[in-house]
Amino acid sequence: MTRQVHANHDHGDGYRRGPVILRGDQIPQETTDARLLAPEQDTSWVHQDPWRVMRIQAEFVEGFGALAEIGPAISVFGSARVQPGEPEYAIAEEVGRRLVEARFAVVTGGGPGIMEAANKGACEADGVSVGLGIELPFEQGMNRWVDLGVNFRYFFARKTMFVKYSQGFIVLPGGFGTMDELFEALTLVQTQKVSSFPIVLVGRRYWAGLVDWIRTTMVERGTINPADVDLMPVVDTAEEAVEAVLSRVEVLARERQAQEAAAVEAGGAAE
Repeated sequence: MTRQVHANHDHGDGYRRGPVILRGDQIPQETTDARLLAPEQDTSWVHQDPWRVMRIQAEFVEGFGALAEIGPAISVFGSARVQPGEPEYAIAEEVGRRLVEARFAVVTGGGPGIMEAANKGACEADGVSVGLGIELPFEQGMNRWVDLGVNFRYFFARKTMFVKYSQGFIVLPGGFGTMDELFEALTLVQTQKVSSFPIVLVGRRYWAGLVDWIRTTMVERGTINPADVDLMPVVDTAEEAVEAVLSRVEVLARERQAQEAAAVEAGGAAE
């Protein structure tokens, strides 16, 4: 049953700049990221960048503080353009519900489409529904199913939160933003910058061309190893997606426990 607290929530809209919401003529023409990365700037950057560092630091501090106690969580990614009634929306909603039933929080980018659907499924199942928003040059607010929302100016700060506070990724059909998160996670796992965690793609028809290209071009050319393809299994249903990611989470948890026990045993023997 949907929690009553959401009954009177309006759909979030507007441009978010950190904790500030702007609408209409108040919306700036460029984002904080764009200003930071602008190639041609006058010498005032010498004085501005130290203050930018403080703002970046504040984003990390605020993110860590807000998310530290959400518990075990899985991030769900996908297109903001998917509409209610489309098959992918229904799958994402079921993914959110099933994750909560398995006692996991659900983390999304906080926007509309598949993100909204996953948050909705989590919220209606009385679980923890988290949204990590981003400052964009067009109006897009936090969806109304987010119970815990954090807005970021910088993509790299936001990406850190997704990886740090998630034990796995479920990736539904999406665009460049979804691809960005997907390949960021794959790179971190491949290079062992993070402990291996599951990344599951949902929708064989949608992902088939990409996976085939990776296998027939990247693997054959030798730019990645054949085993790297196995880092992103592809499924079709919400049930398969949740089962795949959670079974891998359990395996990794057992492996970590075994490693910790071995380390304790080795320490005792050394004494």
